[in-house]
Amino acid sequence: MPDYGHELVLGTFITPDAGAAEDVVGLAELTEAVGLDMVTIQDHPYNAEFLDTYTLLTWIAARTSRLRVSANVTSLPLRPPAVLARTAASLDILSGGRFEMGLGAGVPTAASRMTGRQLSAGESVDALEEAIDILRGVWDVAADGPLRHHGQHYEIPQMRRGPRPAHDIAISLGAYKPRMLRLVGRKADGWLPTLDYIKDPDIATSSELIDAAATEAGRDPREIRRHLNLFDIGFTPVGRSFLHGPPEQWVDDLLSLVLEHGFSSFFIGRDDPAMIRTFGEEVAPALREEVARERRRLSPADGRA
Repeated sequence: MPDYGHELVLGTFITPDAGAAEDVVGLAELTEAVGLDMVTIQDHPYNAEFLDTYTLLTWIAARTSRLRVSANVTSLPLRPPAVLARTAASLDILSGGRFEMGLGAGVPTAASRMTGRQLSAGESVDALEEAIDILRGVWDVAADGPLRHHGQHYEIPQMRRGPRPAHDIAISLGAYKPRMLRLVGRKADGWLPTLDYIKDPDIATSSELIDAAATEAGRDPREIRRHLNLFDIGFTPVGRSFLHGPPEQWVDDLLSLVLEHGFSSFFIGRDDPAMIRTFGEEVAPALREEVARERRRLSPADGRA
């Protein structure tokens, strides 16, 4: 898949450890201070050792001035979509348009222990698709009448729409299997996987599934952003393997993901201040320069600019 020319977004993926709350916020502040764009937070409400993700995102937004914030990804089974829509819109308004929505079908077993509701994998995907419609319906204050939804998993007899977010909130899905990937293509604004978990199908096939579903739904596949979480990473003096090497090797490795597979957002998943600083101060500026240079070099005619 070619580079689709989306804005390059670089940031962090942080663990919301309740035992180190101020350190967690400090990592987010450092993310902004070193010039990165976005902080994303795990959302596992069933983990008693974690802070509530949306409370933490609000706190981080209040402690920063330009940093975008997102759950990576929101556990849908534990967050009713009608309420989640208002939470998201409120956070977007209060932050001046700095919130984006990462959304996932959740971990069925863990969620069922809190809700008593067990969904199959297929039912979870169906529920996620309904939730996307509900979120956008709540945010669409220009639509006539109240929001009504009569689905298999969610029932809304009627509710008043709003509030309207400060900007059009993008919805990106954590997806790995064909049915979820096709949902990304049909309805989502972005794909948000973790590199280590993309196995079967692989990256190229996953993108093909997304593109085919988008085309079938009458959408332009180029409008769907590709984000990527990076966990198996490390800075070393000498290159050892992919994303295990000096900053200049990281630039080359990430550039290949931009140009060959169309990824335009990268979030490093290590709660390490030194790594965040190196990523922000050494990798990010050089990667932005290389991406810009390649985009200038490639002509619009070949679909890569």
